[in-house]
Amino acid sequence: MRIGEAAAAAGCTPRALRLYEQRGLLPPPGRTASGQRDYRPAEVARLRVIRELLGSGFTIEDLRSCADRLHLLTQDPPPRCGAADAPEGSGSGVVGRRLAILDAEIDRLTRLREDLARRAFGDRAGADPPPYEPVPVKHRSPAAPPAPATP
Repeated sequence: MRIGEAAAAAGCTPRALRLYEQRGLLPPPGRTASGQRDYRPAEVARLRVIRELLGSGFTIEDLRSCADRLHLLTQDPPPRCGAADAPEGSGSGVVGRRLAILDAEIDRLTRLREDLARRAFGDRAGADPPPYEPVPVKHRSPAAPPAPATP
């Protein structure tokens, strides 16, 4: 199938598909006699795995570090990350690093929230904050003429 068809089947754009190829997440596809990319079902399955992993919080750089093993995740059922029978260096390091990054970000955001609550509510920072009430804001249309000056 051509690039547009493959991208649609995997839920991405042709531009994203080319990016994944450039970054080494996909091997270069076969080419037709006229030089167009020609994708097989296995490559579309790999694209779906890439999209799913990116949606789970992995980065392209994370996936580059284990690109040679992404095809394993297209198996039915896919192997578990960190499984006891997984070969050494089979990608669980990528999962561990990503979890550590997420944990650090959660800690940072928790501290940020606590600091903001302390500043806003003082001693009551640990208590439930008062309900949120939006502040009404009056907007003036940019097309509206300025109010006339009074003498």
